[in-house]
Amino acid sequence: MTLEEIQKRFLGDRFATECLGAEIEDAGPGYARCSCRIQPQHKNAVGSVMGGAVFTLADFAFAVAANTDQPITVSLTSQITYLGTAKGERLVAEAVCRKSGRTTCYYEILVKDELGSQVAAVTSNGFIKG
Repeated sequence: MTLEEIQKRFLGDRFATECLGAEIEDAGPGYARCSCRIQPQHKNAVGSVMGGAVFTLADFAFAVAANTDQPITVSLTSQITYLGTAKGERLVAEAVCRKSGRTTCYYEILVKDELGSQVAAVTSNGFIKG
């Protein structure tokens, strides 16, 4: 699939694309880099990016990486560790497959801002439906 075909396919993930404004910058089997512009509605009461917005972007990057030119894969578990606050204007999530078997897979997703500030580290296990 071309990047344009991948972007079109994942427009169906409406919460990530419409509510969060997530965009796919790069993707291929087992890899994705997605980003979103930080908007006022993404912030919590103290002015930091809401954890749910960070997690949604990471989960979207996992979905794109795990479902590009591969069998349908859904998340089984995810673990997020918040590392710091975003200082820039964009969040960037990069998902990388570390292990893929017959029915399960394991991904690491790092979320940063465009300045390189680490925001969160996520691990996700997926079930490969086939």
